[in-house]
Amino acid sequence: MTLPVIPFYSHPAPAQAIHNSLSQSGFMQISDIGIEPTLLAEVYAVSRAFFTGDQQTKSRCGYRSAQENFGYQGLLEENLDPTAPADIKETFTMRNILTACPDDQRWPSVAFKELMQAFYAQVLQASYALQRVMAKQLGEAEDFFVRVHNGENISLRLLYYPAQDANSVSEGQLGAGAHTDYGFLTLLFQDNVGGLQVLGSDNTWMDVPPEDGAVVVNSGDLLERWTNGTYRSTLHRVMPRTNGQDRLSIAMFIDPDTPTMVTPLNSCVTEDQPCRFDAITAGEHIQTKLAASHKARFQK
Repeated sequence: MTLPVIPFYSHPAPAQAIHNSLSQSGFMQISDIGIEPTLLAEVYAVSRAFFTGDQQTKSRCGYRSAQENFGYQGLLEENLDPTAPADIKETFTMRNILTACPDDQRWPSVAFKELMQAFYAQVLQASYALQRVMAKQLGEAEDFFVRVHNGENISLRLLYYPAQDANSVSEGQLGAGAHTDYGFLTLLFQDNVGGLQVLGSDNTWMDVPPEDGAVVVNSGDLLERWTNGTYRSTLHRVMPRTNGQDRLSIAMFIDPDTPTMVTPLNSCVTEDQPCRFDAITAGEHIQTKLAASHKARFQK
């Protein structure tokens, strides 16, 4: 699948290009948005060192609850598709780490924490730039989305998909099961390996090959609700690594603050497109989705 690459600060009309992409497929790629390549490379290097490191450190940093949404999860500990076998991936999730950071002993190291905070802050600012042009495009004040994304539910997530023997993979088992993202936007940084697939409008799965210097951006469930379905929250998945090569990716989930009431915008409700969604709080939706993806572990 060829996603458009939108050079954010040098594009003549980024708002319209973003609107077109999210309306058509729910996915796009953004370049030139202020992410330092050297910082991203350092995050990749530290991520690989952590995931290929000792189990004792991983256990000390273990994930405790969907409410906290922080820490390490090992293979088969998450089902992004609750109806399918558990995902073949390891993760390290870091929620709201600029203002509500867990104690240092929950981190692999202080240096690891400080690096992730620096990257989190940079990606957060990039997301705010996107939110401002999107709000104006949708007929709202420039800060309409920014003011309800203070970090409470914004999470940085490192993901590792280790190489697997094809014979060890169960039928229907994936690196990350088919799912939609829960919140507003996701920014996904891919290494050069690939494996991400998006469900197209013709109901077939299409590869999204990595594009050097670009970040994959997709709309989530709550943005679909805010826009009354104008922007699509699209199913996507990651294939298991059965070709002998592992995969790293880095996701930043830009999700609204818990009490935010998400109601379809007036500009997106018309006689031809009547209101499709009831009002819901962001926290209610996000926690329901998180709990379902961890059901096997936390709700026995």
